[in-house]
Amino acid sequence: MIKEALQYVIGLKQPRIEIINEEVYCSKNDGLYRVDTDLRAESIEMSTLTSLVDYIKSNIDNSEGRQGRLIVHVVSPTKVSLLSELDGDRKREMLIDVSANLPKIRLNEFVDQESFIIMMQSMFVKNEDRAIVLQVAGNVEDGTVATYKDDGVTQKATIKTGLVSKEDIVVPNPVNLMPYRTFHEIEQPEGSFVFRMTNGNRGVSCALYEADGGAWKNETMEQIAGYLKDQLNDSQQIIVIS
Repeated sequence: MIKEALQYVIGLKQPRIEIINEEVYCSKNDGLYRVDTDLRAESIEMSTLTSLVDYIKSNIDNSEGRQGRLIVHVVSPTKVSLLSELDGDRKREMLIDVSANLPKIRLNEFVDQESFIIMMQSMFVKNEDRAIVLQVAGNVEDGTVATYKDDGVTQKATIKTGLVSKEDIVVPNPVNLMPYRTFHEIEQPEGSFVFRMTNGNRGVSCALYEADGGAWKNETMEQIAGYLKDQLNDSQQIIVIS
């Protein structure tokens, strides 16, 4: 009795193949699933737009000679995919998966003064507002950050302006900054940020809060699409979408 029960259980785990309307189905768990007829390659992972363009132009896998066109899909400011048209299984093959290799920028949270200064110098493109933020964050005195008006935005602080001199300044807001947050082949998008400072147990902390509602994402995706269209304008089988 026990032997028969074990054989029955083992039999349930064996896959069952069925042909329905000339298509192959295989049992899995508690249902039948159609077996794909088209083969698909494993996608290649890349980190730059240049490598994607080089791959397409090299035609190393005879990509442009295959039946149907290829789609370059700008998924986000940090991700681009190279896809096939729908195949016989009504699925797309992902040939290339490009993900930008970017630094981790701590936005929308307070960061200690030293870490904030390092972040601003190494992860933001140099511009006029970056210089102003660095001047304020690098020279503010602990215990001097205060609310200038009761509107939750404007602040004032005392900064060092020389060896012994000091002066009260209004913390600039908003500021236009260009953090590294898309592919390096594209000009980094400028965004509006609210710059805040606070006094804490460990001294002065600084924060940047995004203030453009994410508008930079759509603009950046359009820039990426434009860059790829220019680079691939000789490839008739390539469609770029964003």
